Amino acid sequence: MTVTNVTRKTVLADKCEVASTFFARFRGLQFRKELPPGHGLLITPCNSIHMFFMRFPIDALFIDSENRIVHIYEGIKQWRVSAIIKNARCVLELPSGTVYSTGTATGDLLDIQP
Repeated sequence: MTVTNVTRKTVLADKCEVASTFFARFRGLQFRKELPPGHGLLITPCNSIHMFFMRFPIDALFIDSENRIVHIYEGIKQWRVSAIIKNARCVLELPSGTVYSTGTATGDLLDIQP
């Protein structure tokens, strides 16, 4: 699937996977060696993440039911846990630096297409 930041007119991920089962959400990106540019993982439903057993930092966008970004973690490192983000219904995990390079900000509207 493709995730576009409509507000900034930038593509955040053109090779985005979805984790929607309990096991897929729990596993997330654990044990992967990297998350290449242009790739992402959309975890749904989800309002917090953990970075246990991760090998690299990521950017995490917490998204509400209207596909607006309600919270951002940039470069969240291994062995960390995010806060519970009250209004989030899903989380988009992206390579570290994606938020900065695209100018993505809280309040931006995303378009998520298969």
